[in-house]
Amino acid sequence: MIRVENLNVDLGEFSLENIDISVDKNQFFVLMGPTGAGKTVLLEAIAGLVPVKSGKVIIGNRDVTRLPPEKRGISIVYQDYALFPHLTVYNNIIYGLHFHRVEKREYRRRIDELVRQLDLNHLLHRYPTTLSGGELQRVALARALIIYPDILLLDEPLSALDPGFREEIRLHLKRLHKTSGSTFIMVTHDFADAIALADKASVINNGRIEQTGEMSDIFERPCSTFVADFVGIRNIFPVTYEKTKAAVDDLKIETGREWPQDQGYIAIRPEDVVVSTSPLSSSMRNCFQGRVSAVFNKGFFYDVEVKVGSTAFSSLITKKSLFDLRIHEGMEIYIAFKATAIHAF
Repeated sequence: MIRVENLNVDLGEFSLENIDISVDKNQFFVLMGPTGAGKTVLLEAIAGLVPVKSGKVIIGNRDVTRLPPEKRGISIVYQDYALFPHLTVYNNIIYGLHFHRVEKREYRRRIDELVRQLDLNHLLHRYPTTLSGGELQRVALARALIIYPDILLLDEPLSALDPGFREEIRLHLKRLHKTSGSTFIMVTHDFADAIALADKASVINNGRIEQTGEMSDIFERPCSTFVADFVGIRNIFPVTYEKTKAAVDDLKIETGREWPQDQGYIAIRPEDVVVSTSPLSSSMRNCFQGRVSAVFNKGFFYDVEVKVGSTAFSSLITKKSLFDLRIHEGMEIYIAFKATAIHAF
């Protein structure tokens, strides 16, 4: 459906370099990365809103690289909604229909369907300045989808919303994706949004694609230290390999397999690191004694940092476990993790 081939964009102080992504028809694709990584620039390059230095944007079988935005069959929703403040919700929604020939019966059907799906009927007479963030986002989605675009581009649609509204809009996005027949490409810096919505994703950093794949691959098998850190793997260590063991400073960690390379990185998710007050008798092949160096309150969970020699491990535990084990800074403790929990790259 969408192919971006060797795309380069030069905006002076920032550039996209050698971007290659492919998005299937009706897929929900997510572009992830930190602020300033180039997510919105890539979205706007696909939409035709920024000039392309070289490379191609192909939609279906058409090379649209040099076509104006209105010829690409694309709608875009920005995080600031970009609604017209002087128009009612109803007139904001139908605005795009003025530029597309639509039969009156179809016109009415489209409006009724979107108003129902997004629960907007009681808001149609109101103006944007009187709406909440969640309501504004729903109106912006209706305006974008009223023309039934082949592709809907979403630029951080959830970032400005509080947690309650975020969940509401996630549910609307899931429902709209299933019923609209459009291909969705969403930009976000929030990995939780990507997990909830995406079929496939790319991680972008400093204008370059770091990794593309299924969400499970990116989450469980990151291909670089940047991606590993981005998806929440706190335990990332440079290692040298000795048969089945990975050496981290003075520690020898059992990986359960031999490695062809001499050096690399290993990563262990903090929720896979178990803490206990005594050595564990289990199938876990790695168990080390250390000392708690810090405890961080993460809301529903606690991040416990344990120093084993000169190496610091992060373990994510529940509040109940923290209290039951009476964990505090300075106490001696054991950490354990399975060889299968180790990802190497």
